[in-house]
Amino acid sequence: MREIDFLEMEGEAGAQEQVVSLPKVGAITQYLALLGLAVFLPFFHLQMVTGPLVNAILFIATVVLGWRKAVSIAFIPSIVAFSVGLLPVALGPMIPFIMVSNVILVMIFHALWRKNYWLGVGSASVAKFVFLFGSGQVIFNLILKKDLAGPVASVLSWPQLYTALLGGIIAYVFLKFVKRI
Repeated sequence: MREIDFLEMEGEAGAQEQVVSLPKVGAITQYLALLGLAVFLPFFHLQMVTGPLVNAILFIATVVLGWRKAVSIAFIPSIVAFSVGLLPVALGPMIPFIMVSNVILVMIFHALWRKNYWLGVGSASVAKFVFLFGSGQVIFNLILKKDLAGPVASVLSWPQLYTALLGGIIAYVFLKFVKRI
């Protein structure tokens, strides 16, 4: 936190210094920029572009802002993607699971990225993929006919691993460029 000194006058007794902490404007701006991108990207309607960029935002937010703020951003993209039609209606029941998978990505990456960035990206991406794939198989087999469950659940399989790993690469290039890693 940046600190600014203020003087508080105590009558005739003289001045006593008091320190007041102000939030970093830069951190707020970074948070709002990443949150804005997370909201805006699903409007492109191209999952193979939007997915990697959203995952990159989650990795970048974790490094730059910390896991708490990254988690708060993790909930937004799937809601927006569903509301603008990027996610098919059949994936509606998966929205909470997609949100949780984004939180899993952030938390595992947060735990590992300082030790080894690529271990963090790889582990987080695989965990997100496994969680989404498994959740999709269970949920869709419960609510859809067997012949529909497989094709609908396939959206939550290998493309999720691909978009998460590519997001990690994009984030790495960005973070190297701004010298954050």
